[in-house]
Amino acid sequence: MKFLGGYAPATLDQVRDLLGKGTLGELLRSKYGNVHEVRTDRALYDYVNGLRLEHLRGGEPVNKVCYDSKLQIITQALGTHTTVSRVQGNRLLAKREIRVASLFKEVPIEFLKMIAVHELAHTKEREHDKAFYRLCCFMEPQYHQHEFDLRLYLTHLDQVGPLAWGSA
Repeated sequence: MKFLGGYAPATLDQVRDLLGKGTLGELLRSKYGNVHEVRTDRALYDYVNGLRLEHLRGGEPVNKVCYDSKLQIITQALGTHTTVSRVQGNRLLAKREIRVASLFKEVPIEFLKMIAVHELAHTKEREHDKAFYRLCCFMEPQYHQHEFDLRLYLTHLDQVGPLAWGSA
């Protein structure tokens, strides 16, 4: 269970039990229900920018947000945040870009929000430290629960296969 490294043995035993009984997917479906409708890169940009405007008003704008089908395969990441700096005349311009793994096109909105919040938090805090997680929880109070449930979903995906969510 590579997505659950670092969790307590009792928690891992519960997950193994759910997998053994074949009820992990059922539990996730009952908790989260339907997939979201944010399917295009434009819709994803609008969604992430809306979160940024709501929670990080003084933050730097994000120039590009898109789904990336190669992201998980190449970088073993679910999302990335990059900044590219260029000199234009006597000014230094920074362009920020967020890429989200394509698997997030077909999940509940809570999982998409969790990854969007995570990547937006990196625009303010580079490291995964207390300030970073405080910012994540400010933008999404259920951040840690959604992250854990996403790890459960990834475990299900890895060991059982795709989960048939309801449609939005």
